Amino acid sequence: MERLRVGMIGAGGHAQSHFAMIAAEPEVELVAVAEIDPDRLARARQAHGPKHGFTDYRQMLDTCELDMVYVVTMPGHLTPIVLDCLERGLHTSIEKPVGMSSQDARQMLEASARSRGKAIVSVNRRYKPEVLATKRLVLERGGAVHVAATYNKPLTSLGTPEMAGIAPAPIICDAIHHVDLLRWLAGPALETAAHPTEVYAESWQGERPGSVRYDATVLFETGCRGVMMSHYGVGFRIQRAEAHAEDFSAYLDLTGEPKYALYADGKPRQGPLDLDAVGGPDFNETKHFVTCIREDKTPWSSLEDLVKTMEMCEAIAEGVKGAV
Repeated sequence: MERLRVGMIGAGGHAQSHFAMIAAEPEVELVAVAEIDPDRLARARQAHGPKHGFTDYRQMLDTCELDMVYVVTMPGHLTPIVLDCLERGLHTSIEKPVGMSSQDARQMLEASARSRGKAIVSVNRRYKPEVLATKRLVLERGGAVHVAATYNKPLTSLGTPEMAGIAPAPIICDAIHHVDLLRWLAGPALETAAHPTEVYAESWQGERPGSVRYDATVLFETGCRGVMMSHYGVGFRIQRAEAHAEDFSAYLDLTGEPKYALYADGKPRQGPLDLDAVGGPDFNETKHFVTCIREDKTPWSSLEDLVKTMEMCEAIAEGVKGAV
């Protein structure tokens, strides 16, 4: 079977993890990179070895025979590029967020429905083997009754409004990772996320530019409750999550390499997570997307599903108190 021919649009910091996943996946071949910054394009070509390089992504799409495209740009530029790729029938991996609003996400969803290509959204927490193995244990206990997520950053870190210049940038462009993780951990099956039905949120500005605060309680269709806390302009970059089921609790630290602490029936649960049961320690979104393309399946993080995450982000940013 021939390898899938891949093009990358955008070669900045976020693209590096995608380059690594492509290099590790034997069923794909990096053919071309498009990047508007000539110096960054040159570095990407030297580091990752694509046959072709372009400063205009349209020229890449016009001249290269591609099967898959990764769109890894700043959020404000994402929507028209994704629409172009889908209209050309290309399988498209979309860096989070899905544009700057749920309206952008719905535009992409409509284009996807007309396209021969599949689309996946890069909310990579869903695909971390440790997260999947933890979720599997939660489901074995009947599913989550409570989930929680913390996503904090200092102003010296990425994720402030300046990263996109458009409100509500911090939660749409950055903390969306853990808004989506709440949905994922609360999901009723390993491959599905839970839909929020009510949100009770507070959103406010701190004293300094970029100091944005979010606190939210969420009710999901499954009956699970969730708590989200995200603050910009605090002491350190912290990313943590919890998932609780009957007589079971999991505490995840995703600040760096994933760490976890598990408790069952009133005592610590001994032994490692069963990563092989969820695709192995090297499982990631690119491996999943290739499987979906080969087997004509819908990706777990589809555009249809990510519209819900974008709507939940907007509800939190707007301080909604009630049904969503």
